[in-house]
Amino acid sequence: MKDAAITDADRPILIEGARVVLDDRVEEVSVRIEAGRIAGLDTGADGATRIDAGGMVLAPAMIDVHGDAFERQMMPRPGVTVPTAPALLETDRQLGANGIGTAYHALTLSWEPGLRSVETGWQVYEGLQALAPRLTVDNRLQLRWETFCFEALPLIEAALATDPRPSIAFNDHTTMAALHPDVPIQERPFDHAPNYPVVDMASDEFAQKMESRARRAHLPVADFVALFRKMWDRRGEVPTMVETVAEHGRAAGAPMFSHDDSQPRTRAHFRALGSRVSEFPMNLATATEAREAGDLIVFGAPNAARGGSHLGSPGAGEMVRRGLCDILASDYYYPAMLAAVARLKADGIGELPALWRLVASNPARASGLLDRGRIKPGLRADLVLIDWPEDGTPAVRQTWVAGRTAYSARAAG
Repeated sequence: MKDAAITDADRPILIEGARVVLDDRVEEVSVRIEAGRIAGLDTGADGATRIDAGGMVLAPAMIDVHGDAFERQMMPRPGVTVPTAPALLETDRQLGANGIGTAYHALTLSWEPGLRSVETGWQVYEGLQALAPRLTVDNRLQLRWETFCFEALPLIEAALATDPRPSIAFNDHTTMAALHPDVPIQERPFDHAPNYPVVDMASDEFAQKMESRARRAHLPVADFVALFRKMWDRRGEVPTMVETVAEHGRAAGAPMFSHDDSQPRTRAHFRALGSRVSEFPMNLATATEAREAGDLIVFGAPNAARGGSHLGSPGAGEMVRRGLCDILASDYYYPAMLAAVARLKADGIGELPALWRLVASNPARASGLLDRGRIKPGLRADLVLIDWPEDGTPAVRQTWVAGRTAYSARAAG
């Protein structure tokens, strides 16, 4: 029987006493939520349920354009998988608890068997569709397409025809893995270059390099290397397949990203195909080229929260300081988005309104989601209330998505 009880999304709510992160300032104003939208600032109570948020910070709920931490729910240990539905439900709850109201799951569609296979991709795609009524935040897909995986095209086409619309990330970890060890990964040539420096795939060193990927794919290393070499034989067909997927993306109006760009030429190539977002550019020259062309630039929030990249790529904090970072994504760790903003603020890299744009309004713009990402009357009431002591570590207290409570916690004290 349908529950006839009134939910919090049906009641007007007035959040009072918080320091509110607005477009250009932080100000103590009340925020009224009604019918899933922000109904006004500093309005009267008029029968609304009043929430005393004194001493806390109220900000737009965060928008994560690229997060693959869901993979740890699906494979909590190397080679150990769990059913898709509980993994996705747990992921959804983690998102709400970290103040993320909209998340694009970076679903790798690869020729590898196992966790990142097209088969697993179908399971996640269909699982999110089936679980949609039970999810607390807006779960979406980023089709992180491995460009050598031609078998992913039917899934890409199906997802692009489905609401909510996914984004596409052009991802070429195959060519990256084939790079000769004498060339730093951050300086690798354009992936389609005819004279690309290639490793000896018959060497013991290459086999050792493939060990972790083989474990993830549930294959003996020798079998994984043989499969890799078979995929490498497709290299001449990859540019045409990239153009095909980009054409599908343009037709669907999907946001398109290029991943791990290492050359200005790489960024220019994908821009010409309709991709206006550079995701994790690997050096200063490429990020600068993206900025000069007016593209949006994404770096990893864990990079900013930790104070540097684990791969030796540009530091996100320094890129923010230089004006070469528009968006911080969770990458592999959902708590990093809030932690990154806190670290950047503490380091004096920016004021809170400007830093919050990195995790809210700029990701919304990159994703074409102009109904969220800011605290403004008429927009969706996607909000996060944060317990943030002066010079202390912030913690999410409550998250609303379209005016509905997605997460709520009360501290023991």
